[in-house]
Amino acid sequence: MKDVFLFVYGTLRRDSESDMFYLLAKYANFVGEATYQGKLYKINYYPGAVPSKITSDEVIGEIFRLCDPNLVLSRLDQYEECGTGFKEPTEYIRVLQDVRLLNGEIYSAWIYLYNRTLCNIHLIPSGDFLKLEHH
Repeated sequence: MKDVFLFVYGTLRRDSESDMFYLLAKYANFVGEATYQGKLYKINYYPGAVPSKITSDEVIGEIFRLCDPNLVLSRLDQYEECGTGFKEPTEYIRVLQDVRLLNGEIYSAWIYLYNRTLCNIHLIPSGDFLKLEHH
């Protein structure tokens, strides 16, 4: 079976101390720190990433190799309130995107992208959710 990867940039990162990170700690292996070509916004106490055509726009995050992709992705779909059973448009959509390890290696990884209007939400210029003063 082909390896399945997940890129996380907010409450699922290792230093976020969220309950859902423990799902990754149990069912995934940390691959490395990585970036996604996109912009990061502070939605509430959590962030949302959107793709960008500008190569200097980076979202800071981490790549994990999923040991049980079906279990992890179905639980994360519930956590992110996307997929079957949630009112459209969902706040997030899960898509495969290219992400880059710090050594330049490219991975195709699942990422949850923000799927609503960007009006009245604040850009996180650093692209790093964990560097915000207050989540």
